[in-house]
Amino acid sequence: MVHKYGKLFTGGAIVALAATSLGTAALAQDESMAPEASMAAGDGYVIGVSNTLQGNGWREEMICSIRAQAAASGRVDQLIVAHRTTDAAGQLEDLRNLIASDVDAIIVNPADPNALNAALQEALDKGIIVVAVDQAVNLPGTYLVSNDQVEYGRLGGQWLFDKLGGSGNVVYMRGGAGAQADTDRDTGFRAALADYPDINIISETFTGWDPATGAQQIADVFASGQQIDGVWTSGIDSTIVDAFTAAGREFVPIVGADNALFVQQMVDLAPDGLVAAAVTNTASVGGAGVTVAIQALDGENPEMQLINQPQLWDNTTEEGQAEAMAHIDPSLNALWPVTWEVPGYTTYTKDELKACKGPGEE
Repeated sequence: MVHKYGKLFTGGAIVALAATSLGTAALAQDESMAPEASMAAGDGYVIGVSNTLQGNGWREEMICSIRAQAAASGRVDQLIVAHRTTDAAGQLEDLRNLIASDVDAIIVNPADPNALNAALQEALDKGIIVVAVDQAVNLPGTYLVSNDQVEYGRLGGQWLFDKLGGSGNVVYMRGGAGAQADTDRDTGFRAALADYPDINIISETFTGWDPATGAQQIADVFASGQQIDGVWTSGIDSTIVDAFTAAGREFVPIVGADNALFVQQMVDLAPDGLVAAAVTNTASVGGAGVTVAIQALDGENPEMQLINQPQLWDNTTEEGQAEAMAHIDPSLNALWPVTWEVPGYTTYTKDELKACKGPGEE
């Protein structure tokens, strides 16, 4: 199948788009607020990284994929990582520090699609390649490597509503308020919901992608006494399964991501009545962003957008259960996605990803 902007590959692969805007906009490490540099001798590139959420499993794997791919490429001599929990103002500061460090490229997971434009335009004006990963920025001339979050929301929502036979009470547990990924997922979720007028959203919360917050929120819904027929979660899936188990409640259909513990639960708890679906959401778009940055620096003119299409694994089907079983890996962090590579864009091994070592790090 050919897309009007480039090549379209389905089945969880990368979609390459030439447009410059979407139209919608390792274990936690104790890293200081100052950017961390990993060094290697040679004549390769210097790449800066800016991320604004520390201690989150998905973001930690993203950072590790960036480190692993930078090392595996053999083309990066220095990786300067600003990896901390902060807001757009703090990220602007980090970006300007990276620009002052004379980096060749910046990989950024933006806190806001518009608030960083001043600093990113400064980078572009200096000839610095800018690659947004996970979430887009609304600035022409920047690259994007991301998962299709609208489709993520739609796939999971439609699966859940179908499992409920088109009617019932749903707990809708979103991610971070204001984050573009959450906004896009909500767009997809509500597009699916529009076709199911008898689905009732009895609770809509923002978890901030924090398991402890999600655990308290679902406990509050339990305490309300409302009937719960299904739960849609934005990546805090295993926490919700654990909450049902701890409360001695019968499982209801639960949608989550392809996080290691949830995928394990999909297999182990199916005999106990767990009906669940994981929507893939690889964190290795970070590592793929390194490859795009190197291609751009080498003058290879990569596509401006690479959008990874999610898959849904349904543990009630033979195919979905087989996918879950094939991806189980107890050696991964429980909150890391099990889809750990982007074929054609990442070249590290799983062991190198787990080691989380950048160029020159032993």
